[in-house]
Amino acid sequence: MIRVVIADDQPLVRLGLRVLLETEDDLTLVGEAENGQAAVDMVRATRPDVVLLDIRMPVLDGLAALRAIVAEPALAATRVIIVTTFEVDEYVFEALRSGASGFLLKDAEPADLLRAVRVVAAGESLLSPSVTRLVIDTFARRPTLDAPDLRSLTEREREVMGLVGRGLSNDEIAARLVISPATARTHVSRVMVKLAARDRAQLAVLAHQSGLG
Repeated sequence: MIRVVIADDQPLVRLGLRVLLETEDDLTLVGEAENGQAAVDMVRATRPDVVLLDIRMPVLDGLAALRAIVAEPALAATRVIIVTTFEVDEYVFEALRSGASGFLLKDAEPADLLRAVRVVAAGESLLSPSVTRLVIDTFARRPTLDAPDLRSLTEREREVMGLVGRGLSNDEIAARLVISPATARTHVSRVMVKLAARDRAQLAVLAHQSGLG
């Protein structure tokens, strides 16, 4: 059973998400919060698998709440999906850099949101080609951002990192490089460890910052 917490300051949004989650046998809602601080407290108390987190909330905004959640070792297994109204929003990019496992627009199809929860709970990251790429392309190449040090990576690992930055899955990377999916997964994992990337979404951002994506 995948345990989920919802954090949004709009009661109608929370209601819609609650009803959607309650229709699924493998998902269960363990808590709701109407502001960022309440979200952090709820996550600490319930330790869910996935948090659906709005960005613009009172008391503590979603970005600050995300950082608080990611910073706690006890919550390392909890994944955060940012749910936003804005298709291009610098806060969303900062959220990916801060450790969010992905994000969705609030007008996403219900099936897409359910899929996102399951994908993230399984340890993957949600990289929507129509939204994530736009955010990354817009903000990741800014000169004010420090590019990661890639000297520890092999040429093959750089190649794999670039493909992750383009949104390719492990199977697609394997097909492109004519290697097995298991080998592709190993390369991705090693790159994440070397660059201290929390997940695939953060690795994709680092790839774009480095000019590899």
